[in-house]
Amino acid sequence: MFTKNDLNQIQELGIDLATVEQQIQDFTDGFPFMQLQKAATPENGVTQLSEEKLEEFVALYESKVKSITPLKFVPASGAASRMFKSLFAFLEEGKSDKSTVQFFERLSEFAFYEDLQKVLPENADEKTIADYYLTSKGLEYGTLPKGLLKFHKYEKANRTAIEEHLVEGANYANTDGIVKLHFTVSPEHLSRFKALLDEVLPTYETDYGVKYDITFSEQRKSTDTIAVNLDNTPFREKDGSLLFRPAGHGALLANLNDIDANIVFIKNIDNVVPDRIKQTTYDYKKALAGVLLYYQDKIFDYQHQLTEWASQPLINELTEFFEKELCVLQNSAFTDLPHNEKVTYFLKKLNRPLRVCGVVKNTGEPGGGPFWCKNSDGTTSLQIVESAQVDLNDEDQKAIFNNSTHFNPVDLICSLKNNKGEKFDLLKFRDPKTGFVTQKSKDGKDLKAQELPGLWNGAMADWNTIFVEVPLITFNPVKTVNDLLRDEHQ
Repeated sequence: MFTKNDLNQIQELGIDLATVEQQIQDFTDGFPFMQLQKAATPENGVTQLSEEKLEEFVALYESKVKSITPLKFVPASGAASRMFKSLFAFLEEGKSDKSTVQFFERLSEFAFYEDLQKVLPENADEKTIADYYLTSKGLEYGTLPKGLLKFHKYEKANRTAIEEHLVEGANYANTDGIVKLHFTVSPEHLSRFKALLDEVLPTYETDYGVKYDITFSEQRKSTDTIAVNLDNTPFREKDGSLLFRPAGHGALLANLNDIDANIVFIKNIDNVVPDRIKQTTYDYKKALAGVLLYYQDKIFDYQHQLTEWASQPLINELTEFFEKELCVLQNSAFTDLPHNEKVTYFLKKLNRPLRVCGVVKNTGEPGGGPFWCKNSDGTTSLQIVESAQVDLNDEDQKAIFNNSTHFNPVDLICSLKNNKGEKFDLLKFRDPKTGFVTQKSKDGKDLKAQELPGLWNGAMADWNTIFVEVPLITFNPVKTVNDLLRDEHQ
C-alpha cells in the first residue's frame, strides 16, 4: 500500500506506521455509535448547587489555591474565518443577507471599529469596508484566529479575546500573584500572539497586581490523520504524496498531556464576556474547582483506605460512592466477583484523572451534551456525547438524545495527577473507538477525513466525571461576528 517515499513521509511526520494502518482500518470498519442509556438530568447525573453550596465550594477552592498550581488551558489555534461566512459571500459574490445588513448598520458598535477607521480609505463603500476588514489590505480579520480579534469595548482600551482570558486568569487561576496560562496556537500566528502579549502584559500585571506565566504549544503534526479516497485507499496529492490532515480538537490531548499543573481550567477562546458580567463566571469557576478538590480528597482517601484495610464494609461504601456520586454503574458480573477482584477493580477505577464539567440548560444550541453511556467494559458512566456519535436512525437512541436537558459549553476543571503527585498519562484514558469520519474535498476530489476522539468526548472517556449545572450567562460563545452585537458582549 505504501511506497518508500510514503514511509519516509510518515516517519518525517513522527507518526508510527501502525497508527496510519489502524486509521485506514478505522475508515474501512467505521466507528461504533455510543450506546446512550439515558440523558443526564438534574435528578440523575447533573448536580445543581444551592447558593449555600456554591459559597461552600468557592471557599474550599480559595482556602486551597495557595497550595496548588492551577493553570488555565485555552485552545486558541482555530481560524476565525467561519465567523465571517456571510461577509466573505458578500465580498466575493455580492450576496447580502440580514447578517451583512446588520453588520454594516451597526459597524460603529464593534470593538474593532476604531482600528478599521484608521485603515479605511475615504468614502469607502460597503464592499471596500468588507475588503479592508477581512483581508491583508487592512485588519485581515478573515485570516486571523479568534484570540487576536477585538471583542469588547472599554473606556481605557478595547480588548481582544486573549486579553479577556488574561483578566479571567487573574481572578480565579491566581496563586500568590502568579497566573499560569497556556494557549494552543497555530505556528503561523505564534509571533502575533507573542507580540500582542508583549504589548499588553505590563498593563494587566499592573492593573491586577499579578505576574503572568504564559506558555504556548502547537498542534503536533504527529497527531494528523491520513485522508483516504471514498474506497478507503490513501488519498494522494498532485505530486503523489499522501495527504495528512489536522485531526480536530482531540489532537490537543497530547498538548494537555504535557501540562504540569495540579488542576487545569479548560475553556474555549471565544467564550468570554465584558467585565460587567464576569463575576458569575468567577464564582462558578471557583465552585467547580472546589467540587473537584472535594472529590479529589475523597478519592485519595479511599485509595489510602483500600491499601490499608480493604474490608467488606469499605467495598460496600465504595460501591455506593461510585453509583451515587461518581455515577459509575458496575457491570452485571461485578456482584459475583471475589473480594480481592473487587479491591483491584476499585483501585483501578479510583486511579484515574478526574474532571468536573460545567453544563448549561439546553436552549437548542448544536453540539454535545451529558449522557449516561454504556462502556466497552460493561459499566455505565457519564460522558459528553456529540450528535455525530449517536445512531439517530435508531428511534430509541434518537429519543434519548433529544431528551437531553443540558448542553456542553466546554467548561472543565481537570485533575491530572494521582495521589502520589505523579502525572497521569492521559493517552491511556481515551477511547480510540470514539473518533469521527467526515467527508471533505481537495482539488475537486472527494475524500474522507478522520478526527481523533474529541478532547472532552472520547479523549476523556475513561476519566472519573462529575457534571455540575452552571448558569447560562457563563456561556456566551462568538460563532459569528454579529454575536459581538448581543447585549452580553456590549
